[in-house]
Amino acid sequence: MREDTRTRIQEIALRLFTEQGYEATSLREIAEELGVTKAALYYHFKTKDDIVTSLVDKRLEELEELLKWVKSRPRTPEMRRELVMRYADSVRSERHLGISRFLERNQTALRDHPTLIRIRERMIELTTQISEPDATPAERVSHSLALFALHAGKWMLREGELSEDEIHKACLEVAFRLLEPAGSVPTDH
Repeated sequence: MREDTRTRIQEIALRLFTEQGYEATSLREIAEELGVTKAALYYHFKTKDDIVTSLVDKRLEELEELLKWVKSRPRTPEMRRELVMRYADSVRSERHLGISRFLERNQTALRDHPTLIRIRERMIELTTQISEPDATPAERVSHSLALFALHAGKWMLREGELSEDEIHKACLEVAFRLLEPAGSVPTDH
């Protein structure tokens, strides 16, 4: 029951933060939407920052696991392709997309949030690890953009224009093109 309430608080807060903005949403509004007292909400989360942390902690854990995996592998084209596949799987969930929308719409308010700073640091480290140390600047940028292409495809297309599977496949195709010079892109993804 406690986890159900906690999950419900997260869902309501995420929706309100996205619709109204982080700064414009109060804990009182979240409690009212949930149908509980503010004191009951405080049992689970003392502050809005605590709710944000709970929403993005899983993403931080996923990035840290991915980074650990990358550091255990040689920097090869095969590792890069596998990294893109793993990263694509991690950003594919509806939950991730909802949190991404929330973060995108509240960038200014959350710019200095400690967990989000750690996520940015892990992403920078991940994009550093994707290339060989002697890679050219253009190769480094291209390899890094392969990861960001997996996000961009979800934002660039109009809702309902393509299915989630079509978007996923297109994002992977673009990401693989960015990983390798022309002519060496694998054809089965």
